[in-house]
Amino acid sequence: MLNKAKSFLDYVIIFLAGLNMDKTGKFEFLEHTADVYIAAHGKTLEEGFENAALSMFEVMTDTEKVSPDIEESVEVEAEDEYALLYSWLEALLVKFELQNMLYSKFKISNLDETSEGFRIKATVWGEKFNAEKHTQKVAVKAVTYHRMEMIKEIDKVTLEFILDI
Repeated sequence: MLNKAKSFLDYVIIFLAGLNMDKTGKFEFLEHTADVYIAAHGKTLEEGFENAALSMFEVMTDTEKVSPDIEESVEVEAEDEYALLYSWLEALLVKFELQNMLYSKFKISNLDETSEGFRIKATVWGEKFNAEKHTQKVAVKAVTYHRMEMIKEIDKVTLEFILDI
C-alpha cells in the first residue's frame, strides 16, 4: 500500500488510514483528507481529555515506547469547554516543541467550572524525545477548532477534533 504514495501527503494519508482505532478503544482516527481527525472517548469528560492527549501523542510516536519517568503538572484555563480542550492539547504540544517532551500517561485531577470559565489541573508523565527509542510518525503543527465537537451521553463522552499536520 505504501508504494502507492506519490507525495508526502499521500504517505501520511495511507499511514493514518491504517490507524482506525487504538487497541484500547480510547480513541479512533476518523477519515479526513489532509489532517488528522480524532474521536477521543471516555466515561467522563476528564477521561475524554486524557485520551485526547494520548491520541495526539500517538499521532507523533508510538506512546507504548514513551516511559512515564518524568512527572509534570499542567494547569489550563479557558472560557468554555471547547477552548479548554484546545488549550489543553496546545499546552502539551508546546511542551513537546519547547522542552522536547513526549507523554504517554495523563491524569486530570480537577476539571472545574470557575467564574471566568473552566480550569484543568492535571499531571502528565513522559520522557525526553530520543530518536533511537521513539519512532517518529507525523509532526503535529497545531490543534484546530475546525469540526471540534463534544458529544456527552449519560455514561460516555466523545471529543472530536482535528490536528493540523
